[in-house]
Amino acid sequence: MIRTLVVDDHTLVRDGLCRVLNAEDDIVVVGQTGSGREAVRLCQELKPDVVVLDYSLPDLDGLAVTTEVIAQGNGTRVLILTMYANEEYATRVIRAGASGFIVKAASTEEMLAAVRKVANQGVYVTPGVLERIVERMGPGQQETPESTLSDREMQVLLKLARGATTREVSAALGLSMSTVETYRGRILDKLNLRNNSDMTRFAIRRGLIDAR
Repeated sequence: MIRTLVVDDHTLVRDGLCRVLNAEDDIVVVGQTGSGREAVRLCQELKPDVVVLDYSLPDLDGLAVTTEVIAQGNGTRVLILTMYANEEYATRVIRAGASGFIVKAASTEEMLAAVRKVANQGVYVTPGVLERIVERMGPGQQETPESTLSDREMQVLLKLARGATTREVSAALGLSMSTVETYRGRILDKLNLRNNSDMTRFAIRRGLIDAR
């Protein structure tokens, strides 16, 4: 039996995933939450085989949760679930220890196949995303602008691009406000941007966030 933990801050999505997974004879949902920090705690407590983890959470993002869950050393496998078919996200979470990356537009059959493959020590990446990862590794390919950012700089960029204040980013990431401002300055320099509005436009253009 594949013991799963479902993490998504949208209740309807989370409930739907739980119903789909529990309907299978070889899969059972042992817990669910909409919080990244709670997900880390539940992984330590329940030790699920697979955590189906939404990348975009209101507190810790999928990258931070993945890092903490892998560090626990309990053998829990991480399958990232996201609405963003973005190879940059996939590359970073897999580098952090995730075993899968699947988009929310995937079919139920693909989701179940991904859970089973990850549970059986395999790796699953949505085919379209995997193709772009491979293309980026080809000869003569240039780095994307966002790939020059560290993981922490990427986290700060995404929160600022979505309109969070320095104080809000500080609270969400557990950083001092001065540290957030230091990261902000580095991001602006690396991406040749001028202000937070430029960050928002950049993130939308690169498919890192939705236009709102």
